[in-house]
Amino acid sequence: MAGQGFFQDILDGDVFKYYADGEWKVSASKKSVGITNPSTLKTQYKVQACTQEEVNKAIESAHAAQKIWAKTPLWKRAEALHRFAGILKDQKNAIAESLVKEIAKPQKDSVTEVVRSGDLISYAAEEGIRIMAEGKFLLSDSFPGNGRNKYCLASKIPLGVVLCIPPFNYPVNLAVSKIAPALITGNAVILKPPTQGAVSALHMVHCAHMAGFPKGLLAAITGKGSEIGDLMTMHPGIDCISFTGGDTGISISKKAGMIPLQMELGGKDCCIVLEDADLELAANNVIKGGYSYSGQRCTAIKVICVMESVAEELVKKIVEKMTKLKVGMPEDNCDITPVVSESSANFIQGLVEDAKTKGAKFHQEWKRENNLIYPLLIDNVTPDMRIAWEEPFGPVIPVIRIKTVEEGIHFCNANNFALQGCVFSKDINKAILVSNAMETGTIQINSAPARGPDHFPFQGLRDSGIGTQGVTNSIHMMTKVKSTVINLPVESYSMG
Repeated sequence: MAGQGFFQDILDGDVFKYYADGEWKVSASKKSVGITNPSTLKTQYKVQACTQEEVNKAIESAHAAQKIWAKTPLWKRAEALHRFAGILKDQKNAIAESLVKEIAKPQKDSVTEVVRSGDLISYAAEEGIRIMAEGKFLLSDSFPGNGRNKYCLASKIPLGVVLCIPPFNYPVNLAVSKIAPALITGNAVILKPPTQGAVSALHMVHCAHMAGFPKGLLAAITGKGSEIGDLMTMHPGIDCISFTGGDTGISISKKAGMIPLQMELGGKDCCIVLEDADLELAANNVIKGGYSYSGQRCTAIKVICVMESVAEELVKKIVEKMTKLKVGMPEDNCDITPVVSESSANFIQGLVEDAKTKGAKFHQEWKRENNLIYPLLIDNVTPDMRIAWEEPFGPVIPVIRIKTVEEGIHFCNANNFALQGCVFSKDINKAILVSNAMETGTIQINSAPARGPDHFPFQGLRDSGIGTQGVTNSIHMMTKVKSTVINLPVESYSMG
């Protein structure tokens, strides 16, 4: 049970506490925010509605703790992160239970998310040691007009306090993907969990608490974005923001000051299937890449552009495989589970109804039970339909039949989103040429889009984001270079 046993300290009555100054606390607001179970539509959990004053105090404490943490030897920072990873993995089942109940993620996938998060933390610890231990030594006479009388020692130093804002669909994994690189590089962290997913994130934070990080170094502030969101993102005490989510990120990027930003804001990932493609492989990847976790992934296949000559055969294979998808509740490890909220379900339904009104072909009957939407493949989609361009974030995939590969590339490049995409072809040369023409952050060849492995670069273009994620890239992004120049009284050369 959430908030029981190992996690008993994080619960006050029926409301989960927030975390600051190394302690679990009850907000002075005496208010809470409810979290609705997507499967039952009933309030499952409650979290603290923190005040602006509590935000200010947490950031102030983070700055004080960061000064101490930055002076902690790298190997000791790594040891603390490894402890954190180990405790997190040990508590995988308890945290998975929260994921099932507050975001309707299938139970087996929930366990996988927690274990993957532990692995990410450990990798970040080791990668951080490698990167932070290396500096650069420059000699002045390598630039024209200079003799060798200056030695430059350049090294990486932390930014200060990093604000981490993960999304509902991976509230543990996409939290630690920000927290671990920040901590190993000597930063402090303020975590603002998503409301839907907050309890899972708070359980993860308790694992960090038990790992023994300095008080104040990590805080987890819950509450309504409308009340504390702008304060956090515009706060002068925040030195970096790492955000994963939707349109809110665009607003944050406009309001934030002159600080580094790492933003991943969604995608309309295009799958281009060429005439020479392995259609069985393509169909399997559409099922895996489009319908897993009910399509609620930024890297899910969101539109299929298939050459007309093979469209019928591909669609037939996909439709046949869709009949094997298990639809139901997350506790039963179903493939298709309820989407996260009623508003999400209503949005998806709006896209579907628009496509139907404009003449799209449906290979399955539209079926919705509260937040549970049965999987759909919508064929003969045309550019005037909303679903050709908008991100449904649900188990609904449009098929656009194309006459030329250039047509498919256009659909990819004309969208405001540009996170990932994929191309299926047996001709690797052709696949690479198409990949090069697709203007998006990552292209998978003969596989569905995916975020990971977690040390791979992960980035979007256009409205899909700013900056690059992935463990190594995040470590670099959460540091800055400091140079020390030694000035010699005379030029000095090594004679060998």
